[in-house]
Amino acid sequence: MRFSALALGTTLALGTTIGLAQAAPLDNEPLAARSAGPAAAPAIAAAPAAWAAGTRAYLVITTPGDTTAVRTAVASNGGSVFASYDAIGVIVAHSTSASFAATMRGVSGVQKVGATRTSDVPADAYNPALPANPAQATAPTTEPVRSDMTQIKADQAWAVNPGSTSVKVGILDTGVDDQHQDLAPNFNAADSVSCAYGKADTRVGAWRDVDQHGTHVAGTVAAAKNGKGAIGVAPGVKISSVRIAEPGTTLFFAENTVCGLVWAGDHGFKVTNNSYYTDPWQFNCPNDLDQAAILEGVGRAQAYAESKGSLQVAAAGNSNVDLANKTTDSSSPNDSTPVTRTLTNDCLDIPAELPGVITVAANGTSGTSKASFSNYGRDVIEVSAPGESVYSTAPGGKYATLSGTSMASPHVAGVAALLASANPAYTPADIRAKLGEQATDLACPSDSRCTGTTAKNSFFGEGRVDALKAVGGSTPPAGAYFENLTDYAIADNSTVESPITVSGVTGNAPATLKVGIDIKHTYIGDLKVDLIAPDGSVYNLHNRTGSGTDNIAQTYTVDASSEVANGVWKLRVNDNASQDTGRIDAWNLTF
Repeated sequence: MRFSALALGTTLALGTTIGLAQAAPLDNEPLAARSAGPAAAPAIAAAPAAWAAGTRAYLVITTPGDTTAVRTAVASNGGSVFASYDAIGVIVAHSTSASFAATMRGVSGVQKVGATRTSDVPADAYNPALPANPAQATAPTTEPVRSDMTQIKADQAWAVNPGSTSVKVGILDTGVDDQHQDLAPNFNAADSVSCAYGKADTRVGAWRDVDQHGTHVAGTVAAAKNGKGAIGVAPGVKISSVRIAEPGTTLFFAENTVCGLVWAGDHGFKVTNNSYYTDPWQFNCPNDLDQAAILEGVGRAQAYAESKGSLQVAAAGNSNVDLANKTTDSSSPNDSTPVTRTLTNDCLDIPAELPGVITVAANGTSGTSKASFSNYGRDVIEVSAPGESVYSTAPGGKYATLSGTSMASPHVAGVAALLASANPAYTPADIRAKLGEQATDLACPSDSRCTGTTAKNSFFGEGRVDALKAVGGSTPPAGAYFENLTDYAIADNSTVESPITVSGVTGNAPATLKVGIDIKHTYIGDLKVDLIAPDGSVYNLHNRTGSGTDNIAQTYTVDASSEVANGVWKLRVNDNASQDTGRIDAWNLTF
């Protein structure tokens, strides 16, 4: 597999797992409209034949709908049906016959057939072992705001809208450690699955990480804002793990990707993150019969997911190549012996270059440069995001710093989730358009490879994504900014105060003092929320409105022009009823 992170010989953006942030190796491997046909149908799986050496996997493509006749033909021509996705007309077949593909291409109703790998299907496919459930390390006691989050203004967005629990983000990757203290609060087990080998495995824990890549990606999207370790771009949304990497190799074959994308569409994922490219080919070329079937099958699965309301976000890859001017590939196939082949621009890195997918380049640590490893390309890259030395979650309650476009893509997936949270009616096309419109323009550096304008170029697309604009906020006005990120528990029928000490501000507070609050509490009709000035003056912000609505994430404007700015300001929260509790998650003042 190739992560969109730099590290493995695959698409993963991997690095050293550590208890503290530390530089990690880059991912040097490359990563990531048609009608989808009839709506939703679960994968149909016939009882496969017993595994045998020489078993290979194939995508058999037919008309979406009733695949009965073609599935019968598979069995009649030396194959077995491993899984079938009738809604998109894609059958996953296994066979030990070297002539299986050629024979099936002559069957009535069959449109394309292609081998998805140049190596045997592992025996594990017929009786998959569950991934390990690692012991968890002691949780850290701090949660620093990081440069990657400040660059995309996620730290400012949290006070406006940290994301809705009704928004589900699918992590299509190596799996996710759902027990991690920063992921467990937001993990959605009901919609998690393993799609390794191309068929849904819904056993508890089948979704867990067989590496560390997926857990790291998940934390960047939605690590909880809980005072421990790391915070994701959208810490209020739900994440589901769709493991599409196979154990041992950590490769992402086409049938696995098809399974994952169909699952995303059928399970209501508003956004998916895809930090990989579909193995074993870094680029799939339509003039190759096998790769043409892969392009068709994965393309149909993406179109199906999008038709169900799911936007796919994908990493551009880590080979520092121009995706708009492809020449050669010497890294494929990566499951056997790579060969050097000539490419044209018809050869695609999938899913990243499929229609409708958001293709993400990586910024360097400055936030305004292209990361040295990041792929680029005029009219291929749509947006960029931080991808170098990104700190996030790792299996076993740990944390790691990794680099790669694998790390950039989940920043964009998180911003897309915030857009969906703030605008529930948005379609994938709406979110795609807003990501570009709201992005911060980045000019080309002094590098002849970067072509285009400041508004749109080959290195950064339409620019670096902006989380604050995604939630309808704006950059704080010129003036001092103070915040308290410490959690304060709100018990039943009690009052709690969170302080902020303001210093270095001349004169009085402004008539437009901005008070951003983030309170996690069910049934906010129980709550009275006041701003307390240093002299004890009380400014009411919220007074038992909202009935059974959960959480207050809002910025209020207060005329505090009669108050001296410097001193201790407090956010006071009074719970006036029993049964519902919560916490002050964070709040801030902008003068």
